[in-house]
Amino acid sequence: MNEAFGRVYFSVFVLLFGAAVGSFLNVCIYRIPRDESIVRPRSHCPQCGAMIAWYDNIPIFSWLWLGGRCRRCAGPISPRYILVETLTALLFGAVWIRFEYDLRAPVYWLAVSGLILGSFVDVDHLIIPDRVTIGGMAAGLVLSAVVPSLHGAATWLDGLSRAVLGMVVGLGILWLVAELGSRAFKKEAMGLGDVKLLGAIGAFLGWRAVLFSLIFSSLTGSIAGLYLILRRGREWQSRIPYGPYLALAAVVWILGGDEWWRAYLEWVFPPAP
Repeated sequence: MNEAFGRVYFSVFVLLFGAAVGSFLNVCIYRIPRDESIVRPRSHCPQCGAMIAWYDNIPIFSWLWLGGRCRRCAGPISPRYILVETLTALLFGAVWIRFEYDLRAPVYWLAVSGLILGSFVDVDHLIIPDRVTIGGMAAGLVLSAVVPSLHGAATWLDGLSRAVLGMVVGLGILWLVAELGSRAFKKEAMGLGDVKLLGAIGAFLGWRAVLFSLIFSSLTGSIAGLYLILRRGREWQSRIPYGPYLALAAVVWILGGDEWWRAYLEWVFPPAP
């Protein structure tokens, strides 16, 4: 009974913690591309500039309570705020359900936060901040040494070496794809932000995750891109960000994509009887 209560209690805590992190990510998503401080000033209404009181800044709840509007000027507040907070809470909860008290859980929370931040900035500005990509590569290397089980390793040196391999594979493969695409189409086929993002994914998750992410993101990105082009015209072809699909693939890997990948390989290459 105590164990069950503890799991429920901690699950609720994780969801609330995730929503709070999502609230901070909203600040980062808005301010980082504008080269603004993520610390000061305090959160304020994007319409009238009024400072938002703490009781109007409670993740998820305040947006619902105020009907998505500023208390002062009644100006609309984008539903993206509640979307990011809810998405972060749910993904934190999903990681907790899969890993529980495993040391990998907080590392994956950090990775998920970076992926959400990079994805929403990419959607708005078609860039992925270096804080997410280069910072992600650095964090992935350090944390792989601290928590070598991220790569199924037993020692810090093995964990670090596998992280370096994953980062190099991620950077190398997507850089080659971008370079060949640029030469074929006589224009930039892919931003370096996407290349660096896959390098960060490799540092956190390893080279197998890189290959999975590349295949999965290409499939989902092609389907979504074709839909947008058919609905809104070919001018959207140059406005489709690739980062969110890489991020989605990485999240899928974290939540069990490695098991699906092994099952797929066994189906394609069945073991000898």
